[in-house]
Amino acid sequence: MSQKIAVILIHGIGKQDANYAENIIYELKKQFAEFLAGKIKNPASELIIEPVFWAPVIQRHEDKLWTRMKHGGSLDFRNLRRLMIDFIADAIAYQPTPGDRHVYDGIHKQVAKSMKHLATHAGAEAPLCVISHSLGTVIACNYFWDLQHNDNPDQIAEPIRRDIGKTPLDLGKTLTTFYTLGSPIALWSLRHDEPDFGKPINVPSPNLHEYYPYVKGEWINFYDKDDILGYPLKSLNDDYKKVVSADREINVGDFLSSWNPASHLCYWRDSNVIIPVARTLALLWEKINMA
Repeated sequence: MSQKIAVILIHGIGKQDANYAENIIYELKKQFAEFLAGKIKNPASELIIEPVFWAPVIQRHEDKLWTRMKHGGSLDFRNLRRLMIDFIADAIAYQPTPGDRHVYDGIHKQVAKSMKHLATHAGAEAPLCVISHSLGTVIACNYFWDLQHNDNPDQIAEPIRRDIGKTPLDLGKTLTTFYTLGSPIALWSLRHDEPDFGKPINVPSPNLHEYYPYVKGEWINFYDKDDILGYPLKSLNDDYKKVVSADREINVGDFLSSWNPASHLCYWRDSNVIIPVARTLALLWEKINMA
């Protein structure tokens, strides 16, 4: 029996739809199957993809906030203000404070549930690929940082600990590839003292060699130079330079969005992302199943 590849998708800021991942799931499976055509029957079934839909954790509060603000007085640029709440408020609300981390923990609870689902359907030791966009890249880094530093009892809140499974995949030990799309991690690094700008998570997981000793893994950071929320990562500091395999500048979007900040919303459906990721996943599948 072959070993399937586990993929988790984590969306970013903005008012998200529950079906946000349909296109990338379809395209990833399609491209993955084309790369493995003739090597295995029904190759698309070897890719188990689970989207994390964390938007509901905060959307109700944002809707309530917008209603109260509208009742507070006359406001110009109402559509832009609504966008500010949908986009910027996500990032603000996600930050835990000493007295309140319900949004942080609520979002991580959704990640833990998706990881458990992956472990059930792809296998307890399935190699894990994480594809995240925008604020989702920060969420992914925080989630796996907590797993990789869980010797600190305060790192993961007790309710989240109860939701995390016990398999190597659940615990992040099989994290193999990490793809960040339009990532604002560089902006989040300002939370750390200069000149450090923080430390990255380990990609691949330090434990990966226990399960797949000949797999190297990679962290590719995709960004569009017109996307004002997406930044390179390797130049942050020496640690990021070592861990991030490549900052890959691409052009995403159509003729209306590819030349301006609206490009930030276009990574999920762009072939410049989907094709190289599918190729790497196909090569990974071959390496662990046909070696």
